[in-house]
Amino acid sequence: MQNEIALFNELCDQLFKAESNQPVAQLIPTTEIYNQLDLSLNADGIIDEELKNTLAQIIKSTPKTASKSFFNQLFGGRNGKATLGDLLAVMLNNSMYTYKVAGPQVGIEKQILKNICALAGYSETSDGTLAPGGSMSNMMALIMARDAKNVSIRTHGLTSKMTLYTSSESHYSISKNAALIGIGRNHVRAVNTNKKGEMLADHLNKLIENDISKGFQPFFVNATAGTTVLGAFDDIEAISKVCKKHNLWLHVDGAYCGSVIFSDTYKHLVKGLKLSDSFSVNAHKMLGTPLSCSIIVTQHRAQLHHSFSNEADYLYQTDGDEFNLGKTSLQCGRRNDALKLWTLWKSIGTKGLEKIVDKQFEMAQIARDYIKNHKDYTLYSFEDSISVCFNYKAISASKLCTALYENSELMVGFGKFNNQEFVRMVTINNLLEKEDILTFFETLESFVAKNISKITTS
Repeated sequence: MQNEIALFNELCDQLFKAESNQPVAQLIPTTEIYNQLDLSLNADGIIDEELKNTLAQIIKSTPKTASKSFFNQLFGGRNGKATLGDLLAVMLNNSMYTYKVAGPQVGIEKQILKNICALAGYSETSDGTLAPGGSMSNMMALIMARDAKNVSIRTHGLTSKMTLYTSSESHYSISKNAALIGIGRNHVRAVNTNKKGEMLADHLNKLIENDISKGFQPFFVNATAGTTVLGAFDDIEAISKVCKKHNLWLHVDGAYCGSVIFSDTYKHLVKGLKLSDSFSVNAHKMLGTPLSCSIIVTQHRAQLHHSFSNEADYLYQTDGDEFNLGKTSLQCGRRNDALKLWTLWKSIGTKGLEKIVDKQFEMAQIARDYIKNHKDYTLYSFEDSISVCFNYKAISASKLCTALYENSELMVGFGKFNNQEFVRMVTINNLLEKEDILTFFETLESFVAKNISKITTS
């Protein structure tokens, strides 16, 4: 094992150099990947030196999500203390279903859940778990809501036409999960939004009342704290009034920006969160832990247990349900995703996490100010968002972003709202500084100046 650790350290050094020397990896076209890299699996293995060389080539060609040229997704950067926790989790290799095999790691996860519940304004009787991603957190919320509305579903299956509601700008997992849990995509209602992409509570109420009049059984509303394109925050208080009127479960999908609960300056964006039934947040996004670290908490501990527990004598042999986390998890075997967040949180404190969150809004404001002060740009996003959406010189956003990617200049994506396409720059990397934001625009402008004819005619 010592040899592998030494090799790992050597490869990490190569990764750090690659991130510095070529922050955007040279693109290997999909048609060439098996020709340019030896990814074959054969009957006979290879010696360590060959393996090292192969891994080095793979590292060189893999997108550098920790570099300061990566603005493409809703995650980015690399936090040292969180990475330490993740590496320790790998070495310890505990599964989190029982206290017997996880020991104090169970206490670490429970402490995180307790603190998240408190920050969300939930009562001391609340509980939660870690899921394998934001999509699965949303699925768990859907399942709890479904089971709470119809207690016989777990044993008899779905027997009524149940409907659920989410913003037209929400994450695609809501519709996907509706199909997976037997509700059906056609029973997902898309609620209209305002010009900022925020759900309209009045339209939500109309959709619910219309479904009730037609004999459907509404059961779930998904509000979003940070929509995937514009980074909008739904009005939880207004939506909660509609949910209480019709006795529906209210879930707040905070996978992207739910971490504003750590910030005194920005927690007003999720005002009314304590009125929700469940809330999910991804620490691998705004808090910068390695993928993945997805948390879901709920006001209804008994419902969490009811929806996900199942007896297994071969597994649950010691300790009580409270410390056997498999009783409240979507999974059985489950890696320890809590340790990396705990290591980060323990090392810098809640105030340190607040600084991480606040800095991302600061960087977004620097980007918006730059755009506003340069006439060749058109800004489409708004204050209190870390998604900075714009166009440059009326160039097609999709063509520009693709050209920047293919030429190893920048990793940045594009989005669309109200049929308007634009570049979407995400300032979620908490290692960014003002000069990195300015370098982004300088790189973009220089690239366009040199290649505008190719971009506009491709």
